[in-house]
Amino acid sequence: MKYAVLDFETTGNQSSDVIIQAGLAIIDEDMTVSRVYSSFVKPGIPIPPFITSLTGITEEDVKDAPDLDEVMMEMVPLLNDAVLVGHNVAFDFNYLQSALDKTGYLPYTGRILDTMDFLKILYPSLTTYQLGMVASEFEVEHDRPHQADSDALATALIFIKCLEELEQLPLLTIQRLADLLSGEDSDLAWFFDAVLEQRQQNPSVDQDGYTYYRQFALKTEDWMNIEPERSNMMDNPLEGVSFEQFMEQVQSSLKEKLPEYEEREAQNLMLKEVAAAFQEDKHLLVEAGTGTGKSLGYLLPAIYHSVKTDEKVMVSTHTINLQEQLRERDIPLLTEVVPFPFKAAVFKGRQHYLCLRKFEHKMNRRDFASPKEEVMTAAQMIVWLAQTENGDDEELNLGNRGGDFWETVASESDSCLGRSCPWFRKCYYHKAKHEAGVADVVITNHSKLFTDIQAGHQLLPGYERLVIDEAHHLEDVAGKHLGMQMKYFTVVHTLTRLFKDSKNGQLPNLRQQLQQSGNERAASWGAVIDGLYPAFLDVKEHWDRLAEAMFTLMPERSDAASGDPGQFVLRLLPHKKPKSWDDLLTMENQIYVTIGDIVRKAEKLLTELKEQDEQDFGSESLITDITGLIKDLGTERDALRSFMKLEDVNTVYWIEGNGNYRSKSLQIFAVPIDVSEQLKSYFFDRKKSIVMTSATLSVDKSFQYMIDQLGLQEAQAQDRLMTSMLPSPFNYREQALLVIPRDFPSVKGSVGDDYFVSTLVQSLADTAIVTQGRMLVLFTSYRMLRQVYDPLKELLSSHNISVIGQGMDSGSRTKLTRRFQGQQASVLLGTSSFWEGVDIPGDALTSLAIVRLPFQPPNHPLVEAKSERLQQEKKNPFMKLSVPQAVIRFKQGFGRLVRTSQDRGIVIVYDTRILESYYGKYFLYSLPGPKMEHMPLGQMVPRIAEWLDPENP
Repeated sequence: MKYAVLDFETTGNQSSDVIIQAGLAIIDEDMTVSRVYSSFVKPGIPIPPFITSLTGITEEDVKDAPDLDEVMMEMVPLLNDAVLVGHNVAFDFNYLQSALDKTGYLPYTGRILDTMDFLKILYPSLTTYQLGMVASEFEVEHDRPHQADSDALATALIFIKCLEELEQLPLLTIQRLADLLSGEDSDLAWFFDAVLEQRQQNPSVDQDGYTYYRQFALKTEDWMNIEPERSNMMDNPLEGVSFEQFMEQVQSSLKEKLPEYEEREAQNLMLKEVAAAFQEDKHLLVEAGTGTGKSLGYLLPAIYHSVKTDEKVMVSTHTINLQEQLRERDIPLLTEVVPFPFKAAVFKGRQHYLCLRKFEHKMNRRDFASPKEEVMTAAQMIVWLAQTENGDDEELNLGNRGGDFWETVASESDSCLGRSCPWFRKCYYHKAKHEAGVADVVITNHSKLFTDIQAGHQLLPGYERLVIDEAHHLEDVAGKHLGMQMKYFTVVHTLTRLFKDSKNGQLPNLRQQLQQSGNERAASWGAVIDGLYPAFLDVKEHWDRLAEAMFTLMPERSDAASGDPGQFVLRLLPHKKPKSWDDLLTMENQIYVTIGDIVRKAEKLLTELKEQDEQDFGSESLITDITGLIKDLGTERDALRSFMKLEDVNTVYWIEGNGNYRSKSLQIFAVPIDVSEQLKSYFFDRKKSIVMTSATLSVDKSFQYMIDQLGLQEAQAQDRLMTSMLPSPFNYREQALLVIPRDFPSVKGSVGDDYFVSTLVQSLADTAIVTQGRMLVLFTSYRMLRQVYDPLKELLSSHNISVIGQGMDSGSRTKLTRRFQGQQASVLLGTSSFWEGVDIPGDALTSLAIVRLPFQPPNHPLVEAKSERLQQEKKNPFMKLSVPQAVIRFKQGFGRLVRTSQDRGIVIVYDTRILESYYGKYFLYSLPGPKMEHMPLGQMVPRIAEWLDPENP
């Protein structure tokens, strides 16, 4: 086959826009690029400045360029007998058809393929499909992004990589893909058909390294064979070896392996502290700033302790990101430098693992809710099965709707057949659980720690020692898990998975299978299922009414612009229920009774079906899934009942919603006001040693706030608590300058007046010009971010500095951060989730602006309830709660700036309360010692320019 890879640069993406450059790369049958055609095109209209800044194509370039007629005359012969290929090909194809039409040629009628589809299917774990990023990932030269010839060539080389990858796949996988796509009348289906035909004509011996099972090619093997790491060693490798001796060996291996490795004072201190805490059965709070190397600071003592005493050590992180970083980066390094074999296993929440039984079932039934998107997700997963050993959803780049698909094939305890499942020996979840059982160190996350407690310690292997990284989140996560939260869709999903309509859903599927089974009782069972349908509709109708009624209880906020996330919040007080609460209780009672009825009848039916011996596997699988869903429905019914009672004075009850989606966005919460007692009884009283670490645990050089929040007072009184504040490895006085414009206007509430906003926009723009973009601006309210976004964009456009706004530009936090790093000059505006966990080392970030001190809104139900509790105890809620919380968040924000010992940058705090108020000093004293200066606004930009000038030591 011959391929023609096409790319156009245009004056925009409207139908009135025109082509300014054409690029075409021809791939011959031997899979090499035989020629690249490229030409500027005279547009006949001016090129917008933003297109020039994106592509680098100027009026000068196109001034003497050929007309579209001439260019098409050269291109059309190249397209003969070729398959057209493009990256997001629909865009270029539309321009091609319109150009052919304008210049009097017939439309193109050949086959069209999109490299996006190939990348998604063949590289399901790629984190981004953006051309430039993929090119650098594949080490494909792409020196002039957004110029047609460079883009066309890069796309061609990427396409060739995809075809090579396709050749490596086992025949079985190709058969599966061709079969899956055969239902689609598409060029992609035609292509996979052709590949399959070719492969079947020359069936080379299939590649080894795969397990073939039930018509799938898998990378994973039977997990029953996985043994503990040192099962063949007679003696303990640490017999008679002290921690210091062990560390000497490790550090000399590190120096050999990494020539740039240097011992850091802070890391050495941390290693000693953690080892001592384990040794002496004490708890430890250790604050370790960026650059300490804290993962090795706790992993090495954990490995030493675990191997030496044969006791498992549990490590818990808050984010899956950090869990992945430990798996991908830190553990492989330690495997090479620790002088004996050890095993560290990652174990996540069950819903992160694929259930192979459910996936097989879904494929065989082609049970797709939105066929076009779901067929694509299924294709990704068929290829992924031949690549993954963990079956963990974090490895997959599932598109927007992929999450819904995943929910239907994720592992769940209620629908697990255990040992009687034909997939049991290959099961990813049971493999992860088994590996955790035989590992020395288990890496899990905060959520799973609490799910394990709720499951009566059935999920995690037993442990006596625990390291909690990102420990400043522990209290939050504890509240969420020890309390209850439920969304409108929690109930709806369960209902619709059981019964969507008479044809779709697990119950109609079961009814159909019973009909086909020819069993004499099939008709009576079918009648029971039919009898359940009206009850489902009844529950859905009442739930809709209850959600609507709850949503209308929430006051319309006068300062909420539409589209503000979570703009409606209402706290429900046990002693002061809303007037109409009794009506709501009547609706809830109706739901309670009807679900009870469904659960009873369904359980009776399922028991009868399970007792029938001669079922085929299909029904057994379905019955298991339905049993699980019925159990979920019962759990949701009970959770709703306990919420509606509003009877526990130690719990905060509230509801939230969003103006755009109305009652569909309803969320209900019941969270303990204070989790310190529970943390104490589940963890600090029970476990021998718990190490808590984070870059932000202290406030004003003291750990007292954390000790109170986490329930460590008793451990402190009994001398079972060690604390340690590690020195920073960076020289902040040289590396960071903090400036405060002391005459900056102040602001009341979450929204700035015109004067405040215009002053802020002007100052941000002036600063961004001096720092050439590379600026992160942190807001505490999404509304203020929106007020700043457009005017700032306009001011900076003439300086070729782009502005990226969270919630304004589409994409997740990771995607926006990547875009920011990938562009030469840009300003990134972010709210709450950008204050931490965003890592932008090096030159990509030079300045950080903090618009307001990050106080939590005092009217948030949980903050309000905690404040009331403190007032009853005659304590000052502002100083005891609001200030410490804000300081910790402020330190997290500040921590975005300096990520390596080479980074240099400035921080601007626009909130003058940091100078004027009595509590401002707590914020400044908590920072790791940057140079601090305040000055009138007019002097700020010259001072920043002077400080950043490399000539100026």
